[in-house]
Amino acid sequence: MTTLFTQSTEPCPMVDFVNLVSGKWAIPILYRLIVVDDAIRFGALQRAVAPITQKELTKQLRAFESIGLVTRAMYPEMPPRVEYQVTELGKTLKPTLDSLAQWMREHREELSAPL
Repeated sequence: MTTLFTQSTEPCPMVDFVNLVSGKWAIPILYRLIVVDDAIRFGALQRAVAPITQKELTKQLRAFESIGLVTRAMYPEMPPRVEYQVTELGKTLKPTLDSLAQWMREHREELSAPL
């Protein structure tokens, strides 16, 4: 008889995923970049995921950039223009995030805590 739960030395992939997208704003930022699927200016992204602070958005975008989910392009204009875009690797998260969004739409009213 086989058991459903086996001992494994492999770390839990969900722990790694949660660490990757941890933080209140991580998933909304990433999802917005995926849905837009084009370069987006910092200010437009900040308005799209409001009420995020400039500091928090900068921090999260830098984290995504450092792991290869987002690219940053800076243009030497006055005022300086900075645009962000999801990478091909980041786009692979679309089905997963679409699924989470759909689950939320379907079950929002069933959840105990007000959202």
